Amino acid sequence: ATAPLLPAFVPPAKGRARKLTVSDEAPLNSILFVLQTSIPWEYLPQSFGYGCDMTCWRRLHDWNAAGYL
Repeated sequence: ATAPLLPAFVPPAKGRARKLTVSDEAPLNSILFVLQTSIPWEYLPQSFGYGCDMTCWRRLHDWNAAGYL
């Protein structure tokens, strides 16, 4: 069996649970876009449909902490 390329979403233990409203594909595309263009997260174009910059950054942080990236 193969392992998934990205971890399953797990809400944070403390505070109010985050609701998963953006698919994993959108933040992954935004991460690749930011890496390719070297733009700051806050300049991520909303018209691309990647979700907000903080959501994308948070997914990158979570995936990195989990050892996926």
